[in-house]
Amino acid sequence: MYSSLNKDYMNLILTKYGFQQVSNSKDFNPLGTTWRLDHNIGKGYFWTYYHHSNLFSIKIHDFTLNNETIVESNMPKGLYIAYYSSISGEELNPYRRLNANCVRSHLNGYKSFKAIIHKNIPVHSIGIEITPSFYEDYLKKVYPSEYINPYNAFLEIDETTYFPEMVSLLKQIEDYKESGISGQLFFQAKILEAVALIFDRKRHKKQAKEQIISEIDMQHLSNVTSFINDHYAFDLKIDLLAKIACMGETKLKKLFKQLHKCTILEFIQNQRICQAEHLLSHTDYPIKQIATIVGYTHTGHFANLFQKATGLLPSEYRKVTQGK
Repeated sequence: MYSSLNKDYMNLILTKYGFQQVSNSKDFNPLGTTWRLDHNIGKGYFWTYYHHSNLFSIKIHDFTLNNETIVESNMPKGLYIAYYSSISGEELNPYRRLNANCVRSHLNGYKSFKAIIHKNIPVHSIGIEITPSFYEDYLKKVYPSEYINPYNAFLEIDETTYFPEMVSLLKQIEDYKESGISGQLFFQAKILEAVALIFDRKRHKKQAKEQIISEIDMQHLSNVTSFINDHYAFDLKIDLLAKIACMGETKLKKLFKQLHKCTILEFIQNQRICQAEHLLSHTDYPIKQIATIVGYTHTGHFANLFQKATGLLPSEYRKVTQGK
C-alpha cells in the first residue's frame, strides 16, 4: 500500500515538473523506471526503483534546469538518505545552502521540502528511502529483541561531508546494472547494509545533550546571525561575536551549531559562497576580484572551497550559468 502511494505521488511530482516516462536508458539499471526532463524545462533524467514488497526505493537525480526553479514536495512517510555530487540552490524550510559533495538525510512525511534550485548547474544524486513497512514492520519482525526505530539515526545525519562508507555504498548502487533476481537481491542487500551503517554511525558517535535555548539567548543568537549576514566578507573573530552574543565563546559555538546545524565558520563560508555564486552568474568581475569581495585573500583557496561546495570551479560555474 505504502509503496503504491509513494510511487503514485512521485509520478505526480515528476509530471508536475516536466518529466516524462521513457524507455530505460543504458545509463541506468533496467529494473527501474527512467523519466526524461522536457527540453523546454531542462535536460537529463530521473530514475526510480521500487521494491516489490514495499520496503524501499532508490532514486537517481541526473538533470539540469534551464531556469531558477522552486521545488516543493510533501512525500508520504519515509526515511531518505542521498549523496549529492553536484547541486546548487537553497533549502527554504529551514533556509540553508544545498551543498555538493555531501550526504544528506530527509525525513519524508515528517517535514515538507521546499527549495530553490539554480539554473544550468547539474543536479546529480543517488539516494535510498526506506518505508514504514521496512523500519516499523520488517525490522521489528526480524529483530524483535533488538529492534530500534532508525528515525533518530537518520535525523542526526542531517548533512555531513564525512560519511565515506555511505558514499561508497551509494555509488555501488548507482553503478550496478545487472537485472533479474541478482539485481533485486543486490539492491536489497545494499539497503540493509546502508541501514547498518547508519545505526553504526549513531552508536559510535559521542552523544552531546542539546540544551534548551532560552528566549534571551535566542535573541542574542539572532543578533549574531544578522551581524554575520551583514559582515561575512570581513575577518570575523570569535571573541567579537561572543561579545555581540553576550555569552562565552564555548557557549556561543555550541548554541550556534545547535541552532543552525553548522559551525560558525561553515555558516560564514556558506554566506560567502552564496554571494560568489550570484556574482559569477550576474557579473563579469574577474574571479580574483570576486574572491576578494566575498572575503578571501587567496584565489586558489577560494576556488577550492567553491568547488567543494558546488562541485564546480568558479570558472566552470560562470561558464554554465552565463553560457560563456
